[in-house]
Amino acid sequence: MLDRSTGFSPEGLPYLCLAGFATLLMALMGWTLLTLLGLGLVAFIGHFFRDPERVQPDDADAVIAPADGKVIKASRAVDPISGEERQVVCIFMNVFNVHVNRMPVSGKVETIQYIPGKFFNASLDKASEHNERNVIEVIGKGNQRFTLVQIAGLIARRIVCFVEKGDKLKRADRFGLIKFGSRVDLYFPDGYEPVVFVGDKVFAGETVIARKKTGTENG
Repeated sequence: MLDRSTGFSPEGLPYLCLAGFATLLMALMGWTLLTLLGLGLVAFIGHFFRDPERVQPDDADAVIAPADGKVIKASRAVDPISGEERQVVCIFMNVFNVHVNRMPVSGKVETIQYIPGKFFNASLDKASEHNERNVIEVIGKGNQRFTLVQIAGLIARRIVCFVEKGDKLKRADRFGLIKFGSRVDLYFPDGYEPVVFVGDKVFAGETVIARKKTGTENG
C-alpha cells in the first residue's frame, strides 16, 4: 500500500499536474484571466485531495466515522451483505469535505463487492439501492461484522478502494476515497447504537459515531 501520510492523496496528482501544466501554459501565453482561473482550479484540487492526519478518541471500543461530512440518516435499514435489518449511519460528503475514507473499527476485510449503478444525488435514500457503490464487510473484535458502503453520487463517478479481501486494518486506517463528493453508509452489528444525529458534522478517523450498548460485551 502507498504511503498515505503525506497530507495529500496520490489519486489527486494527475489532476493537480494537468491543471498546473495548463495554468503554466496560459501564463506563458499572457492569458491573465485564464491563468487566474487556472490557479483557482489548482487550489481547489489541492484542497479537495487533502488528507490530514487525525487524532483518534481514547475509547478503544468506540466506532469512529468512516468519512467526513454530514449525517443524513441514522436509523435502521437492510444490510446489503447479510440481508438483515440493522442500524445504519449515512454520511454525505460535499465537494469541500476531505474525501479519504477511514476504517471505523479494527478488523479483517472479509468481503468486497463492487456494484455498478446510476448516479442519483447521493443524499437521496434511493442512492443506497440504485447508485454505483462498493460494499466492504469487515469482521472486527469478537467476530462482529460491520458493513461499509461507498456510494457514488451526482458528481462523484469514481470510487477508489485501497484494500483487498483478507487485509487486516487498524481503526482509522485509510481504506478508500470517492472523487468529487458522495456518501458512505456504515451498518453496525447488534450491540451498538449511534451517538450522532441527523445534521451532525463528523470527521473520518476522529468522531465517535457509535458505542456499545450498556451491558453489551464483545465475544
